[in-house]
Amino acid sequence: MVQPCFFVREIPVYGDAILAPMDGYSDWPFRSICRALGSAMSYTEFVKAEDIVKNFRRVRAKLTYEECERPVVFQIYGDEPSTLLEAARIVQDLGPDIIDINMGCPAKSIAHRGCGVGLMRTPHKVGQIFGLLTTHLRVPVTGKMRLGWDDCLNYKEIAKIAEENGAALIAIHGRTKQQGYSGQANWQAIAEVKALVKIPVIGNGDVRQVQDIQRMKEMTGCDAVMIGRGAIANPWIFAGLNRAEVPPAQVQATMRQHLERNIAFYGPEDGERLFRKHAMQYLGLQRFDREARKAILKQRPSGEFARLLEQIHAELTLTDPSPGPHQY
Repeated sequence: MVQPCFFVREIPVYGDAILAPMDGYSDWPFRSICRALGSAMSYTEFVKAEDIVKNFRRVRAKLTYEECERPVVFQIYGDEPSTLLEAARIVQDLGPDIIDINMGCPAKSIAHRGCGVGLMRTPHKVGQIFGLLTTHLRVPVTGKMRLGWDDCLNYKEIAKIAEENGAALIAIHGRTKQQGYSGQANWQAIAEVKALVKIPVIGNGDVRQVQDIQRMKEMTGCDAVMIGRGAIANPWIFAGLNRAEVPPAQVQATMRQHLERNIAFYGPEDGERLFRKHAMQYLGLQRFDREARKAILKQRPSGEFARLLEQIHAELTLTDPSPGPHQY
């Protein structure tokens, strides 16, 4: 019998590699593909608590999931404890396994308003939010955070506050707000958090190859590893394959499946438009000529797009059958 890798309160998690929540990427079409390949949990894109409270119908689609994705994690963000609680109560009725508080988004439009990583500037609010939500919700409440800001690396304080106020898990990206996605992730800081708290810890940052999963676990002691940008071009990482090891036929089949799901979810026009960024990653077009990139980005009648992708993929496979290790 397969044993869980860890538990989020009473919820078992059967795997140690997890797709990170990413705005504009971890929607249902991509998330479902990663889950089928082996991602151990399904985090939704983040949703603003205020939008849930004021106009839930507008953001409802971001919380779409299938039963086979469980455990499902709804990620929400905000800076007002009462609004976050109201939003969490609304989305809890949709049946997620877990509700996660975003304390890591570095975007100026979010962080400079006290949300995302901006919430780490106000430790007292972090305590209020977790205390309030864990008291009034049925499902476990977790948090995803960063190291803090360059002038205030308070990741250990925030992790401890979250735990003391009922958080069931902490995920930590080993970069500061100012780093964004540049520089090197600090895995030692992840190890410090793991040594400090008793709840499960998920490490995040600079996991681009299959080997990095075990390496991070060994260096930090974390319970699982979260993969963001490294999974966009290589969702097969959840199946234990580096990008260079994925057969061309499998790339084409996954790309076709992803496009079909995008069209089913968003409709033909939006589905194809929103898939273009994924197509660029699947095909590794950052390494190829400008004309191929322009062809992908050009608007064209429905149905032609899929044929174009297959044609470009076939041409790239003939000219360079190995996608190389730098497709992330």
